[in-house]
Amino acid sequence: MLTTETLHTSRRDEMIDITRQVQAAVKRSGVTDGIAVIYSPHTTAGITIQENADPDVRHDVLLRLDEVYPWQHPGYRHMEGNTASHLKTITAGASQTVIISGGRLLLGRWQGIYFCEFDGPRTRTYMIKIIAG
Repeated sequence: MLTTETLHTSRRDEMIDITRQVQAAVKRSGVTDGIAVIYSPHTTAGITIQENADPDVRHDVLLRLDEVYPWQHPGYRHMEGNTASHLKTITAGASQTVIISGGRLLLGRWQGIYFCEFDGPRTRTYMIKIIAG
């Protein structure tokens, strides 16, 4: 089963918890054991798994990514001016795979699945592929 989800981001950089949407897709699929692949088809937005208990973690991650990949840099040559967003997406990755067991995502106690916006605000999509097995 393949699901396409749409979301609207509100800032240039943000991490949006999509765990509930992914779990809902698992439930709709009826798959009790298998995997869920969550994929972003964008070159300036990614998918990651990270702590979801303390919102300061998201703040700290985005702060550090800004330090590592500043928006302005004298060596950047990309005409659109968003090289930092491409680099952040390389770091986050375009997809994550999560095991499904007993009809539930097999995430750690503090883990959540995040859509990472690095060039917003925008309307974005991501895909969820549920595979039984």
